[in-house]
Amino acid sequence: MIVGAGPTGASLALLLARQGLPVVLVEASREPSRRFRGEALMPHGLAALAAMGLWPLPATIPQKPLVGWRFVVDRLELFRLDEPLESPSSQGCTLISQPAFLRHLVDQLEALPWATVLLGRRVQGLEWRGERVAGVRLADGSLLESALVVAADGRSSLLRQQAQLQLKQQGNPFDLLWFQLQSPEPSPLGGLFTTMVGPEGLCSVFEAAEGSLQIGWVRPTRGGDGTPQDWLERLVAQSPADLAPWWRQQGSGLGQPTPLRVEVGHVESWWRPGLLLLGDAAHPMSPVRAQGINLALRDAWTAAQELIPLLQAAPHQAQPPLEPALARIEARRRGEVTSLQNQQAQETRRGQLLLEQPRLRLLLGRGAPWIGGLVARRWRHDQRQLRQGVTNLTPEAGRAGNDG
Repeated sequence: MIVGAGPTGASLALLLARQGLPVVLVEASREPSRRFRGEALMPHGLAALAAMGLWPLPATIPQKPLVGWRFVVDRLELFRLDEPLESPSSQGCTLISQPAFLRHLVDQLEALPWATVLLGRRVQGLEWRGERVAGVRLADGSLLESALVVAADGRSSLLRQQAQLQLKQQGNPFDLLWFQLQSPEPSPLGGLFTTMVGPEGLCSVFEAAEGSLQIGWVRPTRGGDGTPQDWLERLVAQSPADLAPWWRQQGSGLGQPTPLRVEVGHVESWWRPGLLLLGDAAHPMSPVRAQGINLALRDAWTAAQELIPLLQAAPHQAQPPLEPALARIEARRRGEVTSLQNQQAQETRRGQLLLEQPRLRLLLGRGAPWIGGLVARRWRHDQRQLRQGVTNLTPEAGRAGNDG
């Protein structure tokens, strides 16, 4: 049984069901989507999708390649880089509509006779048999028993809390404001993921796969309130000359922000007997470079590699010996997760330094014609593992995901 129909839960459920293994996917929402979800697939996330037999995605899922990256300091462009960062022949970052992607996974899952999908069913808590998790109890009081419960229920995981698996935080939590701008006009961003740092804080803007603009803004210390028009004026104050006039034309297109509390860390153990945590339930990620969805897919793929042969070899056992496999899943994934969280933290510290040091911003902005290229090369180098991952997907992975 898998709780949570996000990228981790939906993809793992599909991998298991494709192999003829019975799987139940439980999701509290009637539609497996939220208003805001990360949608940037880095090369290592795309590699996981390819191993699952899910890439390329059907054209019905909104998707488009990211054109490149642009960094602006105090309204002056520091540098820009084209995608793909590695070479013109490399796989670049691709934006997808995550709600449409999840709907696609669930539709495929519902078509398989071994899968049961329960949407709009909220889990109330874990069911225990002694020291072992034996299933979950739903909010309506019904009991779903299972030899293994996979908690893929996100960064605020209820199942993690009920299993008393403590989250070890990395750094201090921070607040993020997330806006969506529906505009009838073509965006002047030119397909660039644009990050702007200035007196109004740090914000990143990009054109989502389905056409809207998504804006993530680290909440300014001097206040995160204001009308949409107030926020548009703040965007103007952050933006270079080619973007500032366009913001003023958007009027009421910018809605009120959604506040998000970002906590980063990992649990000291990803499993208990009968329970496995994956994705943000095990290791909530920072939004820096969209690692959440990418590592979720890699978690699901690794879990499938370990669980499929074990469950296929013991289909009639009421209690197959799962614990060694759960320990191997954690061991295989923890190193990459920890390394990428550390790199996200390093990039966050650099952004915080720019926020706190107006003189440094002045130096970078005014000196961009001379030092922008050097900064760009350093940034490109530092992105390697955030794009390519730390561990390789093994050859056995492709066979497990594409059989049947």
